[in-house]
Amino acid sequence: MTTLSNIFTNINLTDMETCYKVFRREIIQSIKIEEDRFGFEAEITAKVSKMGLRIYEVGISYYGRTYAEGKKIGWKDGLRAIYCILKYNLFR
Repeated sequence: MTTLSNIFTNINLTDMETCYKVFRREIIQSIKIEEDRFGFEAEITAKVSKMGLRIYEVGISYYGRTYAEGKKIGWKDGLRAIYCILKYNLFR
């Protein structure tokens, strides 16, 4: 999904779905957020890209949960994220 997002946004992110994003208050307040769940990442990445803002990546430590530990993402969420990448990059 990151590669697909990078193609449409012309940004070279290492992980679009990281779930850690920090914004200046005036920037995030200017974005109308439509998605929830895992479509949020693709939407925000596309909208920030279209605003021409500079994005900085900072390394984080991450230890993913297993499904037994409460992992909530499934294949349907992946399809939704792909849909959102296309929606917010091609049709908005």
